[in-house]
Amino acid sequence: MRTTPARLSASVVALALLFAACGSDGDDDATDEETPTTAMADETTGGDADEPATDDTSADEPSDSGDTAEAEADIVDTAIEAGDFETLVAAVQAAELEETLRGDGPFTVFAPSDDAFAALPEGTVDTLLQDPTGDLTGILSYHVVEGAVMASDVAGLDGQEVTTVNGAAFTVNVGDDGAVSITDAAGNEVNVVSTDIETANGVIHVLDGVLMPG
Repeated sequence: MRTTPARLSASVVALALLFAACGSDGDDDATDEETPTTAMADETTGGDADEPATDDTSADEPSDSGDTAEAEADIVDTAIEAGDFETLVAAVQAAELEETLRGDGPFTVFAPSDDAFAALPEGTVDTLLQDPTGDLTGILSYHVVEGAVMASDVAGLDGQEVTTVNGAAFTVNVGDDGAVSITDAAGNEVNVVSTDIETANGVIHVLDGVLMPG
């Protein structure tokens, strides 16, 4: 059968239209396939895919760097809070040594308890308080050593003399069981009954007696 030029031209045009339609469908499919990627990028970044993600959480949350534990109390406040050194605190205040023991330090205080002061001969404390800048100051300063001397340091001082803020010295004794006592300049032996009460400006060791400088 012979095909006329008119019919051949019509067939060519139809094929061209068909290929054009197929090409258009392919572009649409490619566009559709890229859409989820763009959507995922938007969902991940919370914005446009071209913009980098930012995390503002740290700006909204308070920093923990400023949350520090409360500072320890100084020697005087620690003694007041303990409740077992009322006589000592009263004596320190009367002798005008409170400001010194609130200073930077560090200091080591061998602190007689209230029971230790009560064991002194009757009227001794009252007599001392009547002249607070006299013998009382000398006795109190005899219980203070410069620096922070911990119990582990004291244990290595058996038989050695330790010079106090008073200028006079006492002797440290360490028993075989590790118990520590102090022999003062008057020859009295006083026991260390509690150790290493740390404060902001030093350390307190508790005595069951009052040391005498001579």
